Parts: sequence; C-alpha cells; structure tokens
Amino acid sequence: MGDMANLFGTGRFAQPSGQEETADEAQEVADEAAEEVRRRIAADAGDVEAMSVLGAMLLRRGDFDGAESHLRAATAAGDRAAANNLGVLLHQRGYADEAAGWWRVAAVAGSAAAAHALGRHFRERGDEPAAEYWLCQSAEQGHVLGAYALADLLEHRGDGAGSQRWMRAAAERGHREAAYRLARALDRGAGPDRRGAGPDRESGDAPAAPAAEQWYRQAAARGHRRAALHLGTILEKRGELKEAGRWYLTSAKDGEARAACALGFLLRDAGDTESAAVWWLRAAQDGDGNAANALGALHAERGETQTAERWYRAAMDAGDDNGAYNLGLLCAEQGRTSQAEQWYRRAAYAGHREASNALAILLLRGGDETGAEPWFSKAAEAGSVDAAFNLGILHAGRNEEGAALRWYERAAAAGHTEAALQVGMARLRGGDERDAERFLRCAAGGGSAEAAYRLATVLDARRPPAPAHELGEPAHEKSECEEWYERAASQGHRRAQVRVGMLAAARGDVVEAARWYREAAEAGSRNGAFNLGLLLAREGSEPEAVVWWRRAAEAGHGRAALRLALVCARRGELAEGQRWADQAVSLGPREVAERAARLRDALRQELSA
Repeated sequence: MGDMANLFGTGRFAQPSGQEETADEAQEVADEAAEEVRRRIAADAGDVEAMSVLGAMLLRRGDFDGAESHLRAATAAGDRAAANNLGVLLHQRGYADEAAGWWRVAAVAGSAAAAHALGRHFRERGDEPAAEYWLCQSAEQGHVLGAYALADLLEHRGDGAGSQRWMRAAAERGHREAAYRLARALDRGAGPDRRGAGPDRESGDAPAAPAAEQWYRQAAARGHRRAALHLGTILEKRGELKEAGRWYLTSAKDGEARAACALGFLLRDAGDTESAAVWWLRAAQDGDGNAANALGALHAERGETQTAERWYRAAMDAGDDNGAYNLGLLCAEQGRTSQAEQWYRRAAYAGHREASNALAILLLRGGDETGAEPWFSKAAEAGSVDAAFNLGILHAGRNEEGAALRWYERAAAAGHTEAALQVGMARLRGGDERDAERFLRCAAGGGSAEAAYRLATVLDARRPPAPAHELGEPAHEKSECEEWYERAASQGHRRAQVRVGMLAAARGDVVEAARWYREAAEAGSRNGAFNLGLLLAREGSEPEAVVWWRRAAEAGHGRAALRLALVCARRGELAEGQRWADQAVSLGPREVAERAARLRDALRQELSA
C-alpha cells in the first residue's frame, strides 16, 4: 500500500479542506434533526422503539425533561433499553435508589449495560456481594465495562487470578485502561521491583514479560499516556531508542511529565542537550522532581550555580530527595561545608543512602569519626556499596581487621573494585591463594591496577622457570601473568612497569625493556631507574647509566649507590666513590652493605696511602 502522500496524489482519496469539514458537520446536524423528527412522529403514533430511541437522543443532548416522558412510556411498554436509560437519567438527577430500581428491571430483562450500572451502584454503597453478582451478570454477557468493573472489584478483594481473567476479557474487547492494568500486573510478575528501570521507578531489572509489552502497546495505541510511557521504557532498555523516543513523545504531548523527563534523557544521550532541556523544563514545570534535578545538573555543568540551585530546590519541593542531595554536592564543590552538611542531613534523614554516605565522609574529614560511623552504617544497610567500603576503611584504621573484612566482603559482593582488592589482599595474608585469586581477578577486571599487579605476582609465582635467554634472542610467547603485569603497567603502576621491563629484557626485547624502565623511572621508581641504568651500561652507555643510578641512589636505592661507588673507583674518583660506598652501606640490603663496606675500606686505604 502506498504512503499517504501518494494516495492523496492519485485523487482516489480527497484531502478535506476546512470548508468541507464544516459542510460535513452541518450535514450531520441536519441529519440528526431529521432523524429526531421522524422518531418523534413515530413515538406520537405509539411506536415503543421510537419512544426509546427518542428518549436516548434527548438524554444525550441533556434534555432530561423531554427525555423522561418518552423513556417512562417506553419502559412501561417493556423496553429494557428504555428502562436502563431511565435509570441513567434518574441517577444523573440524584435519585440513585429509584435509578437502581429501573436498572434492576432492565438487568432482569437481560440488559448487560443495566447490570453493569446496578453493580456499580451497589459497590458505591459498599454491598460488594450484590455488586459482584450484577457485574458478573454484565461481564458474562460480554459487556466490556462490566468486565472491567468486575476485575477492579476482584483486585480490590485480593483475587488476583479472577481479576486478571476479567481484566484480560475487557482488554481483549478494546478497553484501554484494562489493557494498561493487565500489562502492569504482568510486568510486576516478570521480576522483582527494580530501581532505575523507568521514569517512575516502578519496574525491576528483569525485562518486561512479552505479554506485558503487548498490552502496553495496545493501550498506548488507544491513547493511554502511561502505557506509552512504559512501552517507551521497555523499548529503551532493549536498545530500540528511536521507537522508544516516539512513544515518549506521544505520552509527553498528552501531558505525562515522566515521559517528557525520559525523552529529555534520551535526547541528552544523543547529544541534543538543548532539546533535552526543553522537555525537562516542561516536565519540571509539571512537578517532576527528576526533571528538575536534570535541569539543575545541566546548569551546574555550565557553571550557572544559582540557576542550578533554584532547580535543585524545585526538585526538593516536588518531593525528590535527590534535590537536597544535589544541593549538598553543589555546596561542597563551592567549599560551603556547613550548608553542604545541612542539605546532606536533610536528604539523609529522608532515607537517601548516598546522602548518608556523603554526610559521613564530610564528618570524617572534619575529624568527627564518632558522628560519621552511624551514617556510614545507615547508608550501608540501605544498600550503599561505597558506604560499606568506607566502613571497612574505618574499621581497618582502628586495627579491627575482622569487622573491616566483613564490610569489604559485603562491598566486594556488590562489585566494588577496591573492596575486592582488599579482600584479595586479606586472603593472601591468610594463605588462601585460590580465594585471593578470585577476588583479585574481580578487582583487576574492574580496572584496579594494584589488583592486576597482585594477581600477576600470584600467577608469576606459580609458573615454572622460563628458559634463559640472551639479549637479542627470539622472544617467547607472553604468559597470562605478563598480560596482567602489562595491564597494570599501562595504568601507571610503577612496580608493574619495572616487572614488565624485566620480562621484556628476559625475552631479549631491549627496546621494550628500556621503554618500561624509563616510564617507571620518570614516574619516580628507583628500581626502574636502577634497571634502566643496568640496561644502558650493558649497551655501552655508561654516562647515561650513571645519571639514572644517581637518581635511584638519591631516592634510597642501595644497589644503585654501590654501582656509583664502583664507577667512581674505576675512574679514580676515590673520595666520591667512598661517599657512595658509605651510602650503600647505610641503605643495604645486607649483601650490598657488606660488599660496599669492603669497597669503602679499600678506598679509604687507597686515599690514606
């Protein structure tokens, strides 16, 4: 089938103008007036059906007085539709009990609409058994509103299975609210509630059930704005961003603030912050705290702190605790510590776990360890991984290793990289190398350079000795431990850089070894400087080697000091050699100190000769 433009272009479908629409409306009014005249003539002639239809027409128009006489006449003649409509008229006039009487007459005669109205009447009066009876009569006759009302009643009474059955029946007949509520029920059954799943935070980490998506889609297609919002959320999680954006837009245009907020985040992630701000503004003005926070963050990034603060306050006024937390962060960044503490406390007392953690950190930095600990505990118990790790640090600082390890383990189980490193180190100290390796792998995989280095050392200690290689020989393949050393080295870990250099040198890759030694040395590693000196000396660049040995010796490297003493002795610089030998003796290690002491004594004798 062609697109709309092509269909209009063929002339088969004429595109109506404004004048044509007006003409159509006028024709409809004329047709309705003619139909009323015909019905009135027939009613005056005693036609019961005409009386009933005419009464319904007048009732829809709001002419209650004109409608009542015709409906009563048709009802007296046994017309059940007229009895139902008479009940509607009386109900609208405030005569509920009399309306119920006529609804009963119509319902007994088989009117599904009257049974639905009667069921609603009894429910409003608290007579649920009677309400259920009549709503069931209506629903079983296929009345969509009866099925929906019955489902609502059963859900209120806790009959989930019965409620879902009739909600589905109503949804299948096109009731959009029933479709939405059925989708919500199926969605809630798809998995545990999950934080951050959608704009209203109602769903869980598990994806929505396919059936739920189907009903969301049906309700959204019929104009249900919240269904469009949830459908957009499902599609966004699945990565179908274009279609998600379309449903968010549909929902937002219908006035759903959460959809406008979600659309803003979608646009921001696509790089269109200006359009995102437009939708956040719309949502924030409708009272969406999440959107107000997003606007605050946007203005804070631009350095517009006063505007950011205004929006954070708006978020807080909308009942979003993140507003107070973000105000605390803003004040902390500006050095307004007392105000930051005030806002953190407000959010923390409202149960905001990250605010509790931030407050504890603020108190700890101020020297109030006693005040900080309860807030760390509160945040950790509420699920803050950072707070659990911080409690581990707090207990470790007091030498309470058992308590520290328990909190580290808790944070590590939630994926905290540094906590996993600490648990791995504790397992190494306890001799449990296998369990240590497991935690170190987690931490290293999370990006910890220290964990990558420690894991490499564990693996390095296990591997058999590699065959000796002379410089310039072909290199052997890299082992897993070397790969971890390299990962740590590439992250700036100095000891790993030195070790990678040593392994490269063992493979005969002098250039690679020199590169890693130099990188470590320039970052302040005395071992890197010493090894670089050795490499340069072997390559015949002793003057440059001396430069690096001097740097290492001045940083406290005993072997470098001994090398310098030997170079000076060879050059005849006896006093300088003796000075470096003295330093090597004091720096050690023992075998270096012993050798340096012999060299120093020999230089002293030479000087005194």
